[in-house]
Amino acid sequence: MLQFEDIITKIDCHITEDLTLQEAIELMYSQKWNLLPVINKQRNPIGVFTRSSLYKMVMEECPLTTPIKNYLHKQVKTIRIDTPYVKIEEIVKKSKVGTGVVVDENNIVVGILTKTDMVMSLLHTSQELHTIKTLKRTLETAIDHAFDGIVMTDEMKIIQMVSPPFLQLFNLEFEDVLNKPVEKVLPQLRLENVYKTETAEVSGFLEINGIKYIVHQIPIMENGKIIGAIGKVVFRQLNEVSELFKKLQTAESKASYYHQQYEKSEIAKFNWDHLLSIDPIMEKLKKSGMKAAKGRSTVLIRGESGTGKELFAHSIHNSSARSKERFVVVNCAAIPEDLLESEFFGYEEGAFTGARKKGKPGKFDLANGGTLFLDEIGDMSLPLQAKLLRVLQEREFYRVGGTIRIHVDVRIIAATNRNLERMVKEGLFREDLYYRLNVISLHVPPLRERPLDIQLLIDRFMVEFNQILGTSINGIDKRAKEVLPKYEWPGNIRELRNVMERAMTFAENGVIKYEDLPDYLVKNVAAKEPHLSVSLVENAELEAIKRALLQVKGNKVKAAKLLGISRSGLYEKIKKYKLTM
Repeated sequence: MLQFEDIITKIDCHITEDLTLQEAIELMYSQKWNLLPVINKQRNPIGVFTRSSLYKMVMEECPLTTPIKNYLHKQVKTIRIDTPYVKIEEIVKKSKVGTGVVVDENNIVVGILTKTDMVMSLLHTSQELHTIKTLKRTLETAIDHAFDGIVMTDEMKIIQMVSPPFLQLFNLEFEDVLNKPVEKVLPQLRLENVYKTETAEVSGFLEINGIKYIVHQIPIMENGKIIGAIGKVVFRQLNEVSELFKKLQTAESKASYYHQQYEKSEIAKFNWDHLLSIDPIMEKLKKSGMKAAKGRSTVLIRGESGTGKELFAHSIHNSSARSKERFVVVNCAAIPEDLLESEFFGYEEGAFTGARKKGKPGKFDLANGGTLFLDEIGDMSLPLQAKLLRVLQEREFYRVGGTIRIHVDVRIIAATNRNLERMVKEGLFREDLYYRLNVISLHVPPLRERPLDIQLLIDRFMVEFNQILGTSINGIDKRAKEVLPKYEWPGNIRELRNVMERAMTFAENGVIKYEDLPDYLVKNVAAKEPHLSVSLVENAELEAIKRALLQVKGNKVKAAKLLGISRSGLYEKIKKYKLTM
C-alpha cells in the first residue's frame, strides 16, 4: 500500500526568515515550488513564503537583498507525515492553495505536498479507484501540473480529460480532443487495446517532431469490468527513467560511429536539399550553383565563416557529371604550411626523413577524375599559390622529391571568407591565381541578411537536437523569439546551431526561454534594444501582473486589488510592459 511519505517532495535545505528576496526567487524558480516553508532553529514551521508574498515584495520594489521575514504568512496549516492516505486524497481535492507543509510527530518540517506529487501517486493506484467519476474528480485538481502527458477515456473510449503537456507535445487544443473517440483523434497511442486485453501495457518508442516518447496504457477497472483507460505519455528526461532508452542510445552511438567512419572517405555528403532557406537571394544562388555544377569551370565560393560554403561545394559536386567520382577536401588553414605541398602533391620514397617507404599520393592524385575542394584558400602561402597555379593551367605536377610529371583531371572548387581583392593589392595573394579561381563566383550572404531563414533553421535544429540530446523541446517563448532575430549572428548558421544546442540543454518544461539564451547574445541585443533588457525583479513583476489579469479574466480593478496596488499603478505597469488584454 502506498504510504504518504512516499509521495511528498522532501525538503533538504533550511529555509529561515533571513533568506533574501533574490535567494527566494532563485530557490522557487529552480525547485518549481509555489511556497517555501520557513523554520526556526528547532526546524519547526514559523510561516510560509508564497508566490503572493513574492509578488508583494516585487510590487513594493524591495531590493533583492531584503530578508523575507516581514512578508511571511504566519498561519501555517501543516499535514502530519502519518496522515492516512485516504485522508490525503480528501485534503488535495478540497485544497485551494495547491501545496501543503508536511511535518513529523515532533512538528519538524520534512517536506511539502504538491498537486504534482498527488497526481503521480494516483497514476500508480488507478486500479484502486472505484469509478471513473471518482478518478476524474481527484485528477482534475492536479492534472494541469502533471510533468508528463496524460489522457483519460471513459468506457465508450471517449476522451474525458487531457493534460496541457500532452496537448503541447502533439500541438493540439482542448477542443481538438475532448469528447471525441480516442482511436480517431490519437490512433498512435493505441489506447483502445487495453479495452480488449484489460491489461496495462507499455508501447515501444514513438516519435513526433524529433521527440521520442513511450505510452503507458493503463485500464481502469471496476468489479472486474473496464470502465475507462489512462494513457500516460512519458517524454521528458526519458533517457533517465527507461532502460529501453539506454539500449537505444547504445545502438545510436554505434550507428553514429559507423556513420563517422563513412564520412571520412572521399564522398560528398550534402546536396541542395540540405541548404535550408526560404530567402529569395539564397534560392537564386542555389539555382546559379546548379547551373555551375553542369560545367567544368573552377568555382569560387565566398562568404563569412559559418554561412554554409562547404554545403555549396558538396552540392555542386553531387549534381555534376563527376558525382560518382571522389570529392576530396583540403582545409588550407588547418594543415601546417610546411606540410601543405606534400599534402597537395604527395611525395616519392625517400623525399625526406620519416617519409613512407613507398611514398604517398597527394590530394590531387586522390581527386583525379573528381573534385578537389580547397577550403580557406586565402590562407595559402605565396610559394604554394604558384605551384597550384601551374596545376590549374597545365593540369600536371611533380610529387615532392619526384622527377616524373603526373597528369590529372581535377575540377577545383575553392572557398574563402577573406577579401581576396584586398589581399591581391597588398601582395598577399597572386593576381593570376585569383583570376584563375574567380571564373564562377558565388557569394553566400550572412545570416543577418536572411531574416526569413532564422526561424526555419531554428525549427530544423530543434528537431535535430531533440534526437541528439534526448530532449523534448517544442517551442520558444515570446521574449526569446523577440531577441533571436535582432542578433546579428557574426558566426552565422554555425553560431545559431551552437546557441540552439546550448538553449535546449538548459531549457525546462518543453520551452526555450529568454534566460536559456547565452549572456553574450542577450547583452549584445540589449545594448541595441534596451526595452528587451528586463531584470529578474522586473520579470517577476511582469509575470505577477499577467497571472493576476488572467485569474480575473482581464478585470483591471480586481487585478489591482489582488496585487495590492492602486488601479492607476496597475495601468502604469501595463503601459510599461506594453501588455494587451
